Amino acid sequence: MAKRVAVVLAGCGVFDGSEIHEASAVLVHLSREGAQAEVYAPNIPQMHVVDHVKGQPTPEQRNVLVESARIARGNIKDLAMLDVKGLDALIIPGGFGVAKNLSTWATQGKNCSVSKEVEGVLRAFHAAHKPIGLCCISPVLAAKIFPGCEVTVGHDTECEQWPYAKTAEAMKELGCRHVNSQVTEVHVDTRNLLVSTSAFMCNAPIHHVHDGIGNMVREVLRLA
Repeated sequence: MAKRVAVVLAGCGVFDGSEIHEASAVLVHLSREGAQAEVYAPNIPQMHVVDHVKGQPTPEQRNVLVESARIARGNIKDLAMLDVKGLDALIIPGGFGVAKNLSTWATQGKNCSVSKEVEGVLRAFHAAHKPIGLCCISPVLAAKIFPGCEVTVGHDTECEQWPYAKTAEAMKELGCRHVNSQVTEVHVDTRNLLVSTSAFMCNAPIHHVHDGIGNMVREVLRLA
């Protein structure tokens, strides 16, 4: 039978939701590997809405589930309906929505809180010993919830190629082990069944990001 994988989105758009290319890559690679994706998002207001042309917040208000449905082509469920028993794995793409709508990382860094619903889902998969795939900024969720876990967000030294490297330092302060990696590589925490890859934490060609996410998806399915 096809593996059933929950994909949790955080809106639609890199600056205030899920990173669309990352979410699409996850769905494409799951399809290519013969897995069945089930897309979920929390039915909550976004922290804010960003004009992606100007890069500035606007006074609009939008809903995370409604916006995520754009990526899922309408085939999406409220995260509150997720039942870990019928699923084999979990994947959370990145984008600032992870740090703004699924957690408060964007405003509080390592002192953030993770939404109770999202934390509950992560803990449920972890307790059931089912693999969790994380890319871009989403490994911070694991760093916050699972002390001592191993993840990657790319590199821990800031430079033009790795503009968000300070994220790795903040994760280390939470007690997790950060493993430097290239954009096409993944890190597998075999104890916690976490598979992570840096994606757009790196200034890399989009096909390299796509390839890294493909490697993450394949490792998640291998562990499932």
